[in-house]
Amino acid sequence: MQTNKLQFNSKLPKVETTIFTTVGNLARKHDAIDLSQGFPNFKADQELMQLVAQAMQDGHNQYAPMPGYFGLREVISQKMDSLHEAYYHPESEITVTVGATQAIFTAITAFINQGDEVIVLKPAYDCYEPAIELNGGIPIHLELKAPEYAVDWVAFKALLTSKTKMVVINTPHNPSGRIFSKADMLQLQALLRDTDIILISDEVYEHIIFDGAEHESVARFEGLASRSFICASFGKTFHVTGWKMGYCAAPAPLMKEFRKVHQFNVFSVDHPTQRAMAKYLKHKIHYTDLNAFYQQKRDFFLKGVTSSKFLFKPTMGTYFQLLDYSQITDEADEDFAKRLITDYKIASIPISSFNVDNRDDKVLRFCFAKKPETLTKALTVLNRL
Repeated sequence: MQTNKLQFNSKLPKVETTIFTTVGNLARKHDAIDLSQGFPNFKADQELMQLVAQAMQDGHNQYAPMPGYFGLREVISQKMDSLHEAYYHPESEITVTVGATQAIFTAITAFINQGDEVIVLKPAYDCYEPAIELNGGIPIHLELKAPEYAVDWVAFKALLTSKTKMVVINTPHNPSGRIFSKADMLQLQALLRDTDIILISDEVYEHIIFDGAEHESVARFEGLASRSFICASFGKTFHVTGWKMGYCAAPAPLMKEFRKVHQFNVFSVDHPTQRAMAKYLKHKIHYTDLNAFYQQKRDFFLKGVTSSKFLFKPTMGTYFQLLDYSQITDEADEDFAKRLITDYKIASIPISSFNVDNRDDKVLRFCFAKKPETLTKALTVLNRL
């Protein structure tokens, strides 16, 4: 189709194909072991799949209510109360979404106007800034320094201005695997006190935390919860990223504005899957056992790279592990990641793609949410480098 006469200005002129698409395409072209994108390559629980099939057979194939099936919102409310002693009303404070990304986009769209500043901690997952820019907002970056990726709260405070409308945090943090401690949350709470700043807390890896640590949800801190959207993902939790289902929790006045956008964006989410999730979530073991499940995979992966030339600090959460390759080569991370695919048939994500001005820390991100045989093959390759 010819479009040479059509003149337009891109709303996202700096956005190109994401690193996930670029690496994924290259990995498929070279038939590489894919530890790049964050998806499991093992099956979900058969019980959950049967519940979805049963819901379809039972006729739940038409629109769900705009905020989500009430039975599912009830169970989510009970889950949050049980885990964090924080009550969110299922009628007015919880909305089922098309994954966490849609929840984040919707919250940003509902509140960010032209010229509003939004603080984003970098490295950051790549969906935050485009949503901010599409709505006329200005991302304000706070760089987290490798290898700890801890928040410098003095530097954070210096970024707060009268134009700051929103802050986006992610815990457990993708890509670093860092988790926010209770002390971090108290610092953040103190700094936002006496402001009208809205907080988005991306908590999609809430059930994947290691070494006996706890997930410190913003729901646990009244001064944060009262200004926050908590965005979560069933896809990450239950190994079904392709189902694109999550939820958002926030105080009623914030959720009212959220739903104004949600209803004209997606309106409602896959109905039979919501019915299935409502039943599946009633058994807490389905998510409380996830930490141990993924810690076994993390430890297996780390044991396998201990004898390699890679350097690492064990990830605290998520199903990603950063590996420092500075003892292997001084190549730029994007070049090294590409060479690993073409020459060694293994795919990872270069972290510079998440950093301000593509800062290169000589670090690659590997996903260990894979079958044992996949990880074993990958470790054999990594130990050859």
